[in-house]
Amino acid sequence: MKIIVCAKQVPDTSGKVAVNPNGTLNRASMPTITNPDDMNALEAALRIKEQTDCKVIVVTMGPMSARKMLLELLAMGADEAVLICGGQFGGSDTYATSQIIAAAIRKIGLENEDIILCGRQAIDGDTAQVGPQIAEKLDIPQVTYVAGISVDGRYISCKRMLEDGYMNIQVETPCLLTCIKELNEPRYMTVKGILECDKKPLTIFDYESLKDDPLIEPDTIGLKGSPTNIFKSFTAPQKGTGIMLEGSDREAVEKLFGILAEKHLI
Repeated sequence: MKIIVCAKQVPDTSGKVAVNPNGTLNRASMPTITNPDDMNALEAALRIKEQTDCKVIVVTMGPMSARKMLLELLAMGADEAVLICGGQFGGSDTYATSQIIAAAIRKIGLENEDIILCGRQAIDGDTAQVGPQIAEKLDIPQVTYVAGISVDGRYISCKRMLEDGYMNIQVETPCLLTCIKELNEPRYMTVKGILECDKKPLTIFDYESLKDDPLIEPDTIGLKGSPTNIFKSFTAPQKGTGIMLEGSDREAVEKLFGILAEKHLI
């Protein structure tokens, strides 16, 4: 049994978002991090590994600089890593990206007992589309917004978050699950993991490695194979600063009423 974790290197959007004159994100000028939801997916995989002694393989698509992120995930406890990297893959939207990652997973080898874990969505696009699209391309069942996982052989019991509660779903492997932050608390890298991460297998899949897969065609990957594109990206306007009302509860309420009355809101 193996667990394939799909991860993405994304711009750190906690600071100021850099935007090019044409409205696209200036990724080169922004620090990068591992997508937060993907960290929850890796943590889930590592916990299953502790119970079942399975193999955990982390997969990402991106530039060569994403190798640093993969080393960090290996230091956290993943066993192997795969970097999908090639100029032909540049500019891919979610549809094209899912084509490429699905082809890479098939090259790795998807067996009956295997699980694919993804984060719910990436903070740079917030589409939540790639995970489900990978499942569709691989023709396997999927469960999204997973907040709990229990493994019993080939059967996975999932606690799925809804807008007004939860639902319990049982799915058979091979399957794909998308994980949310409520699922767990990701662990830190260990000193031993940092010292040994560069000794673990890290394979690079380029276009030549994947071109024989039926999913990889010139009109299904990259910009040419992307039916959607980003019209414009921009930094949201900063909200006004708040007002702190000091004093006792009664005094604060009286001040609040005075402010609201002055603005003719009451």
